Amino acid sequence: MHNPARVRLGCHIAMGCLRGKGHPFSSPGRDENRENVPSACLWVTSFMNGQRQASDMRPRPAGLRDRRQMPGAGTHAHTHTVGLEWRRRPLPKLLVGAGHGVETQAHVTPHLGLLYPQTMTQPDLHPTHEGERCWAEHSYSALCEGSLDLPESFSPTLLSLSLVRTGVTQLKAGSFLRVPSLHLLFIEDNEIGSISKNALRGLRSLTHLSLANNHLETLPRFLFRGLETLTHVDLRGNPFQCDCRVLWLLQWIPTVNASVGTGACAGPAALAHMQLHHLDPKTFKCRAIELSWFQTVGESALGVEAFSYQGEPHVVLAQPFAGRCLILTWDYSLQRFRQEEELSAPSVVSCKPLVLGRRLFVLAARLWGGSQLWARPGPDLRLAPLQALAPRRLLRPNDAELLWLDGQPCFVVADASKAGSTTLLCRDGPGFYPRQSLHAWHRDTDAEALELDGRPHLLLASASQRPVLFHWFGGRFERRTDIPEAEDVYATRHFQASGDVFLCLTRYIGDSMVMRWDGSMFRLLQQLPSRGAHVFQPLLIARDQLAILGSDFAFSQVFRLEPDRGLLEPLQELGPPALVAPRAFAHITMAGRRFLFAACFKGPTQIYQHHELDLSA
Repeated sequence: MHNPARVRLGCHIAMGCLRGKGHPFSSPGRDENRENVPSACLWVTSFMNGQRQASDMRPRPAGLRDRRQMPGAGTHAHTHTVGLEWRRRPLPKLLVGAGHGVETQAHVTPHLGLLYPQTMTQPDLHPTHEGERCWAEHSYSALCEGSLDLPESFSPTLLSLSLVRTGVTQLKAGSFLRVPSLHLLFIEDNEIGSISKNALRGLRSLTHLSLANNHLETLPRFLFRGLETLTHVDLRGNPFQCDCRVLWLLQWIPTVNASVGTGACAGPAALAHMQLHHLDPKTFKCRAIELSWFQTVGESALGVEAFSYQGEPHVVLAQPFAGRCLILTWDYSLQRFRQEEELSAPSVVSCKPLVLGRRLFVLAARLWGGSQLWARPGPDLRLAPLQALAPRRLLRPNDAELLWLDGQPCFVVADASKAGSTTLLCRDGPGFYPRQSLHAWHRDTDAEALELDGRPHLLLASASQRPVLFHWFGGRFERRTDIPEAEDVYATRHFQASGDVFLCLTRYIGDSMVMRWDGSMFRLLQQLPSRGAHVFQPLLIARDQLAILGSDFAFSQVFRLEPDRGLLEPLQELGPPALVAPRAFAHITMAGRRFLFAACFKGPTQIYQHHELDLSA
């Protein structure tokens, strides 16, 4: 009978676990750190002591079973069998640490080979590079230490492989395709800093994997894809950066039927030394968006509106210098936007579409020549003038909005002249006719329809006074209140988020503002520098509530509402190409893709595509 202590010493030397002074494999400062001891050494030490402790012992691979030894077979409680009769054999003599005068008896394959099958050959030393030590036990188990690269000469039937303190710094795709039968893979105490997501491809029988004590800051998503038999994973002792790159790992761990040792975070500073399994994936913000340039539409525009007609998304641009309302649709062949139709509208400032069944109406608000309503009776016909709109009231229109009152569609046109008046036009028979004059003599620059407390409201911005809020009462709009501390507001737009109603107020001089409705009035929530701004427009694109602040003198800024704080946070600048005097924005979803249109008064209309980025990938 051999001496267990002697065998254990040999194993420690072979595995590099002996940390004695002057030993070629010693690592001062790590002797007492149990987590830094290679898992393979802990496994074999426990086994050689005849103790199966759950914290140190690597469980047997799938397909292996315990069998009680026959009386007189020795002091060990269990043996392993792979369909063969196992028995102890004398330990071979191996020279470990050549040149240092150390010679000892050691078993060098700790995972499967402590007890040899009768058919196995003695372990052999296969140095393939200077300083390399590899021990192979027939075709079942192998250990390499000091290799400069991954070995390639092992049998495809290898079941256990240990790579300890090698010169390998990365695991490339398909690193283990030559050993597809592996059950146990221990890659420990190396300097591996990166792993391909396909490094473990083909290891469909792998049950135990250890990457402990390497230099891994993150792991690639899908690293464990196809490893359905995994039962134990050890990732401890790596300097993980607990940012978005580990989010997928945190989400993966609860979904697998395997025990995973994760270790602690090395960074960022706020999470240093925190155990990975204590992190909450819900606190990670790993989704980003980006607006990138897609297409340019040549002529300048003052307004842009998106609408759907006959199930197809469309966009209409108000192009005053070209003297038209230009309707665009999607070209599925060219995968870009193309012109579908245009209607003549010299000096147009706003083209407002309305779809009623098969009929399409377009209100063309014009500075000179009178505003008009165009109509298309059916999808196979073209737009044609239908009527002139309130020629005595709409003398200098600046904006037009669509709203529904008592179940009927209406337009409100804001008039900026002293002699004209903002007018509400509602459908009556075949056309739209004046229903009410609002806010006369105040030179209104913008109208915004919204709903507050379950009732229609109308907000008018004016060059002569603070914005005024009207509510629908008794078949007409009545003044309700104005907005305090909101002088020189050029335009207003609203949006809803988390049950609250917000206002974006555009100011050309001074700071633009964000306000929130408190049940009786709008109160200031946030101010944003906006020199030269004519538009501050909120847009809901996918899941993101955005607001775009256009400027005549600087890059247009995109903000995103942060739900936790309820404030707009900077997201990005639009461009290149830079927007030249932007006046309106609209978004449209086409063929599963999301686009942002930016109408510019002194330059061409630019189209941007909305992209969602997963920072955890």
